[in-house]
Amino acid sequence: MMIVNTRRQSGLALLITSPVVRFVAFLALCAAYIQGPLTKLFDFQGAVAEMEHFGLYPAAFFAVVVIVFELTASAMVLSGFLRWLGALALAVFTLLATFVALRFWEMPSGMERMMATNAFFEHLGLAGAFVIVAMIDFTKGGGK
Repeated sequence: MMIVNTRRQSGLALLITSPVVRFVAFLALCAAYIQGPLTKLFDFQGAVAEMEHFGLYPAAFFAVVVIVFELTASAMVLSGFLRWLGALALAVFTLLATFVALRFWEMPSGMERMMATNAFFEHLGLAGAFVIVAMIDFTKGGGK
């Protein structure tokens, strides 16, 4: 039986639970939902083309909605204001976008399919992480 040094364990707990590490972790979790809409803002025609590619019309309307949604939900997670709602919204959005954009089962075998398959399951994990954020927020009383 291994005995863990409680001083080391409590020091790690203090580090992991520090407000700075917590914020950086939330920032990392939301990074794609901040970078994506900023990229869309700076290349709005590219954002419109992306919506058209996925069959979302009117494309400009959907581009604006996605930009506003991702930035707003990310701000909710980062600020703590209705964090549970922002996290659940990003989880649902991620699942929907994953099933629209990463339909690996329709692709022929090969590198593209393998990459899409990996991305699909990574996105499932990301959605799961957002659900965990919401669960923790409810547990800590933030869901009130």
